[in-house]
Amino acid sequence: MAAIVSPTTNRVLNSNLAHKIMSAEEAAALIKSGDQIGMSGFTGSGYPKAVPVELARRIADANFRGQKFRVSVFTGASTGPELDGALAMAGGINLRLPYQSDPETRKRINAGEMDYMDIHLSHVAQFVEYGFLGKLDVALIEVTAVLEDGRLVPSSSVGNNKTWIDQADRVILEVNAWQSPELEGMHDIYYDLQAPPCRKPIPLVHPGQRIGTPYLQVPPEKVAAIVLTDAPDRNTPFKAPDEASRRIAGHILEFLNWEVKKGRMPANLLPLQSGVGNIANAVLFGLAEGNFEGLTAYTEVIQDGMIVLLRSGKMTSASATAFSLSPEKLEEVNVDMATYRERIVLRSQDISNHPEVIRRLGVIAMNGMIEADIYGNVNSTHVLGSQIQNGIGGSGDFARNGYLSIFMAPSTAQRGNISTIVPIVSHVDHTEHDVQVIVTEQGLADLRGLSPRQRARLIIDKCSNPDYRPLLTDYFDRAERLPYGKHTPHVLGDALSWHSRYLKTGRMLPQDPD
Repeated sequence: MAAIVSPTTNRVLNSNLAHKIMSAEEAAALIKSGDQIGMSGFTGSGYPKAVPVELARRIADANFRGQKFRVSVFTGASTGPELDGALAMAGGINLRLPYQSDPETRKRINAGEMDYMDIHLSHVAQFVEYGFLGKLDVALIEVTAVLEDGRLVPSSSVGNNKTWIDQADRVILEVNAWQSPELEGMHDIYYDLQAPPCRKPIPLVHPGQRIGTPYLQVPPEKVAAIVLTDAPDRNTPFKAPDEASRRIAGHILEFLNWEVKKGRMPANLLPLQSGVGNIANAVLFGLAEGNFEGLTAYTEVIQDGMIVLLRSGKMTSASATAFSLSPEKLEEVNVDMATYRERIVLRSQDISNHPEVIRRLGVIAMNGMIEADIYGNVNSTHVLGSQIQNGIGGSGDFARNGYLSIFMAPSTAQRGNISTIVPIVSHVDHTEHDVQVIVTEQGLADLRGLSPRQRARLIIDKCSNPDYRPLLTDYFDRAERLPYGKHTPHVLGDALSWHSRYLKTGRMLPQDPD
């Protein structure tokens, strides 16, 4: 497959579309107040970088003149400051979905100034396709190039771009010369998903398999504007694993070795999925140092640890919908993109997160959490029950449908003032029915085959911090002594007292008596 010759060459090769090239300011002027916009972007990769900034300026200017101007923004997942940050600062977002990590966006959501819909990532495209969210007015998509025949070379993420282009009335393209021309051929865009009840099985049986086309398709009459850019993705620098992360990774690696020894997994494991973050990367780096060979990944994002595994040869293929790399690792990948193109597949997120495929492949799901309770319910989105942190992302897609669902976090937060293991979670994202393993630096609790009361004893003993373990034991002992309900015992008046105490005193531990 012939790649584009050079980053400095013209990236808009279709003569019929070349006359649509205009400035970001002109393109932003095509967006109207009240529009619902599907934008590219997933974990800081492949998001539009010029038009959102100009749109934010238009919105701020309109608001200054007393003319309310707001739009709804749908993406793949989180984006960068030029998109979420700029539009949030301008007060320009009416509804945001499905996932965000921008501080200003988070602040406005929690202040009640912006509506936010937290939704499983596998559901987003079909919600739009089925008309559940109303009409999509504009698709604003970053691509690497427009080819002679009008096909689009996707950027460093795919996300929901296929659906945005298919469903929107108008399409605005940002053609980013910063993106490596060697990305061409890495993507696999599947166009054969049909609406129920005529949906056919997705013919994907191996993480590295390709079942679609490397290109996005757009009807030329839909293209309203093309903007030329040359701007880098912005991803968070990777932090070296701390002691808690290394211990969590060690528990998980020991557990996976045990599963192989027991004959419940092949020697090369099953396809790996890991959420974004330092703990997930610590697990991947641990795998790179271990004795596993022939690993594969079927996940949402390609992280630093997966690049290390691919480069070492311990991982043979990785499927995702986006990159989520540190700046240093991103530079390394861009230099050698042609090599990685053979072993990395970037798919639309309605395939990367599809429950049918996850279940068929038997994915090992490893995701972070904010807190877990003694019965195995997990909160991965809300601080103290009310404040959204980021969103559920794809953790539910993988946890419910994976071969194994593992949730991990340090046993305490905020310098020990918060316990990650609590009597009852303040918000439930993953019920006890979808959680099989909980891990903290203290230890690992394998919850498979256990009743709720058995789970409680194991989670307290294995995962809770020693400072909080006596309090949890006391709570559970008191709950078991109550006459009402022995299946999942709770002291309802005390269940959320730890969270209430933190709000009042700044710590979950009781005050020491004078």
